[in-house]
Amino acid sequence: MRRLLPLLVAALFLGAAGRDAADRWIAATALPPLAADASIEVLDRHARLLRAYTVADGRWRLATSPDAVAPLYLRMLIAYEDKRFHAHPGIDLLALTRAAGQAARQGRIVSGGSTLTMQVARLLEDGTTGQLPGKLRQMRVALALERRLDKTQILGLYLDRAPFGGNLEGVRAASYAWFGKPPRRLTPAEAALLVALPQSPETRRPDRHPAAARAARDRVLVRMQRAGVLSAEQVTTAARAPIPTMRRSFPALAAHLSDRARAQAPMAPLHHLTLDADLQSRLETLLRDTVRPHGAPLTAALIVANHRSGAILAHIGSPDFTDTARGGFNDMTAAARSPGSTLKPLVYGLAFAQGLAHPETLLEDRPTAFGAYRPANFDGLFGGTMTARTALQASRNIPVVALAQALGPDRLMVHLRRAGARPKLPQGVPGLAVALGGLGLTLEDLTRLYAAIANGGQAVPLHWRQGAGPAPATAPVLTPEAAWQVADILRGVPAPPAAAQGRVAFKTGTSYGHRDAWAVGFDGAHVVAVWLGRADGTPVPGAFGADLAAPLLFQVFQRIAPVRTPLPPPPPGTLIAANPDLPPPLRRFATRGAAAPGGPRIAFPPDGAVLEDAADLPVKLEGGTPPFTLLGDGAPLATGLRMRQATLPVPGPGYLSLSVIDAEGRAARAAITLR
Repeated sequence: MRRLLPLLVAALFLGAAGRDAADRWIAATALPPLAADASIEVLDRHARLLRAYTVADGRWRLATSPDAVAPLYLRMLIAYEDKRFHAHPGIDLLALTRAAGQAARQGRIVSGGSTLTMQVARLLEDGTTGQLPGKLRQMRVALALERRLDKTQILGLYLDRAPFGGNLEGVRAASYAWFGKPPRRLTPAEAALLVALPQSPETRRPDRHPAAARAARDRVLVRMQRAGVLSAEQVTTAARAPIPTMRRSFPALAAHLSDRARAQAPMAPLHHLTLDADLQSRLETLLRDTVRPHGAPLTAALIVANHRSGAILAHIGSPDFTDTARGGFNDMTAAARSPGSTLKPLVYGLAFAQGLAHPETLLEDRPTAFGAYRPANFDGLFGGTMTARTALQASRNIPVVALAQALGPDRLMVHLRRAGARPKLPQGVPGLAVALGGLGLTLEDLTRLYAAIANGGQAVPLHWRQGAGPAPATAPVLTPEAAWQVADILRGVPAPPAAAQGRVAFKTGTSYGHRDAWAVGFDGAHVVAVWLGRADGTPVPGAFGADLAAPLLFQVFQRIAPVRTPLPPPPPGTLIAANPDLPPPLRRFATRGAAAPGGPRIAFPPDGAVLEDAADLPVKLEGGTPPFTLLGDGAPLATGLRMRQATLPVPGPGYLSLSVIDAEGRAARAAITLR
């Protein structure tokens, strides 16, 4: 016993020394880079994939993690590839011994001894498995990985790097390419195929070698039954499932907006948008089906937003990004085009807010010259005397130009910009033609304008990126009462056949020469804007907003939800009255500068005057019967005046619609600018 003691001590010493040497050897291992470029992804509001981009070398490599993969797939993977994965330190001595014994007995490699960690080591270094030095290197890297990472991190590296045929790397990319869905929704048959593919990704590619792919999948299923991972019934059902025979395209929804998001933040790996992938997909299909019968040049665009939150839910710049015949690469939501009649609701809303008119005010639709400008109606006809409600619903041109003259084109531009629009003027200076579409606006601009009307006159900060901070408060576009009055008029515009009447407030527009067909509308929750035309701006003969764009608008609303959110009730201060019950100045609108026979006239300041640095506002009246009432933007400035001259306090810089009403209810107006 005394003689054996020194030998035992020596053996323990040598063992400890060997262990320490092995520890130093493993600790000194230089690991390859663990991080790899992953595909940039654009996700919807529910973190569903809208679009992905290949990495620099052209591979699809979608980052994932074990908790984003179906648990069944993970159980099958470990049971098939490395059943002691959670117990070994990186190499499995039992598996290596078994593999070596089988190879010695049969003279060939029957089974491998590689662990999942060793496979990760090979994937990280792109190494070989058939050479002994390569296998030893994998063992060393595997042991080092196990010391520096936990099992979940190692499994995550495998899920990101495993090859699945062609330029597919990682189980998430493979799941989208072969099954068109994320890996958390894999069936047993699909999971078995993805377990089998990395062992020989090219010879088992299901699109090229379906028989080999099926055989490999079925072998995995049999093994899973033996391991108790799947029941016999599950295996029988999975074995009947077809093998995918073609590779699917990766999601490419919202292509234009995805490109915009990536351009704004090119280094961001993920872009979280406010879009809804299901709605986006339904509407892209609708848009393609809409333009297809009309020939190759016609294209379209649309936007859907929640006008309460400002979140954009769908954004389509063209029916098909890859359709070069239609100029599909052009994002027509951002293209400045003539908006046609779609600005008329703003003109009427401002006239209501300024006290110039009421929905039941009588207007004249007769041939009228506004200086050198002589507008005509689209149909070349004139309707005579009609209410503002009828004039807007029928989209008559003369009445809206008369209101725009009283408001002043500059005022229209100010309130357009308050809504968030960026109008483009062909001549740089606005004229009365802006009321009929004589300027450039984008579909995004019109969406913002109608969102403001739907939101009680307050601008809505539309946004498409999740987490966008609140926009600073801005001056209102319209008063709540005027916004409701406009919405109430627009809900009475006749809807297309088969569409429910009165549930959507909408307006159509057609630009000069039939270049653009528009329809914009809203219910109590959503605003929708659609445009149809040609990307190059050439005319589309016969294209009218009412005939082409309006039916599309209502189809979009139907796909948002089958039941419309109702429009809100009128604000408490809304004046709801028939024409005879209106205050005298609101019963009939007089074209700016005109006075009723024998009625009052504003001699000073004259219509169109600009007063610089005025501390007070002198007013001089002529004609009419006292006492007089003076109004500024519809609000009383002075009442009971018996003198024809008065000095009023300046209400502040800006545009002012000055009105006078005499004792007999006759009125006159002048538009002035205070600076």
